Amino acid sequence: MRIISGKYKGKRLTAPKKLPVRPTTDMAKEALFNILNNRFYFDELKVLDLFSGTGNISYEFASRGAKKITAVDGHQGCVGYISKTAQELDFPISTIKSDVYKFLQRTSEKFDLIFADPPYGFDHEQFLNIADIVFEKELLLSEGLLIVEHSEQTNLSEYPKFSEQRKYGGSIFSFFEAV
Repeated sequence: MRIISGKYKGKRLTAPKKLPVRPTTDMAKEALFNILNNRFYFDELKVLDLFSGTGNISYEFASRGAKKITAVDGHQGCVGYISKTAQELDFPISTIKSDVYKFLQRTSEKFDLIFADPPYGFDHEQFLNIADIVFEKELLLSEGLLIVEHSEQTNLSEYPKFSEQRKYGGSIFSFFEAV
């Protein structure tokens, strides 16, 4: 995996092979961040990265100057790798080892952007449950955005807060807005 832009543009990171992850491809990540670049000033963002895996998305936000990033994953190896990498690169990433749904139920913190990349094998209800909790608990700041990455087999467009989706290779990003 590589960091596309920002302070560490071009830096390659190699996660341990034993981690149970499917990192967002560089092509999909670059396209996503081109969209976000037109909507946000990264240095003002408070980001929540759910199912953070290798930290690929968190590192990209950090390299671009996001002020605070919280990475949540249930796998200790993933959390340990993100913590170690964040410390080495002096990134403002705090890691939390937790079941994502339990974390969302517990937290009262609000974010500008919430990115969720759950396993593609989740059923439809598990994907929608992420959005349900985020909006019921009002975890987005005004003009905030929830982005859920999923495969073509999942369609989230019927959700009331759905605004758009973008497809890049085998990945789809569904965007949801509180407004």
